[in-house]
Amino acid sequence: MKLISWNVNGIRAVHRKDLFVPFVEKYKPDILCLQETKAEQHQSEVDLPEYEEYWNSATKKGYAGTAIFTRVKPRSVLLDFPSDIVSKFAFKDSYGDTNSEGRVLALEFEKFFAVTVYTPNSKPDLSRLKLRHSVWDTAFLLYMKQLEKKKPVIFCGDLNVAHTEDDLANPKANEGEHGFTKEEREGIDSIIKAGFVDSFRIFTKGKGHYSWWSHFAKSRERNVGWRIDYFFVSKALASSVKKAEILPQVLGSDHCPITLEIKIE
Repeated sequence: MKLISWNVNGIRAVHRKDLFVPFVEKYKPDILCLQETKAEQHQSEVDLPEYEEYWNSATKKGYAGTAIFTRVKPRSVLLDFPSDIVSKFAFKDSYGDTNSEGRVLALEFEKFFAVTVYTPNSKPDLSRLKLRHSVWDTAFLLYMKQLEKKKPVIFCGDLNVAHTEDDLANPKANEGEHGFTKEEREGIDSIIKAGFVDSFRIFTKGKGHYSWWSHFAKSRERNVGWRIDYFFVSKALASSVKKAEILPQVLGSDHCPITLEIKIE
């Protein structure tokens, strides 16, 4: 089974460039997880008859949002955080309610859950770092562990953090900046400590492998980037992962897609 995750930074923009459908037709994922769709389903104008579409759009128009396109019909569809988790955390801050921004979408399949997530950005002035660190990261991991009690979990998306110094081109210059603070990196540490496996690092070590690039100074051409997009799998699935790659050659967004190939028994 092939899964692909991509922060499209506006699905309508990628589609208008005639890059989205050709990408799907070329790589043929069984499950395609999207982040930052910035649209509702009826606005996307994408026609992929082989796929069923499931969307979680933000209440605010043209903002955030997630979607999953799948060839395999899911057993159930879960939007946002469940009520028991919502009751435990304060998801609202001066920017709005993160649980109304379409940031989490989970599909239940026969043998596993597939989850796409668009983690809130801490902002350049770190004004959303407290919510990100104290609320979002804790709540999201709690939700993944909750799902995992039922069956193994594959979650993916733009987590808006480079985990280690190997995950960005200039770690020293960005120490303490949003996306590479101690607090954000602790969020990934907690995910790994909880038993989830960073699938890309099963196969590939070291620097130079990035999924996001700034628009400034030809960063993408020079590969001065950050790896902030991930596929994590439950430990029970780790031995079934056959391949995990980054596709920097795929254009259309400031992020590139990432892939996961896994054998589901």
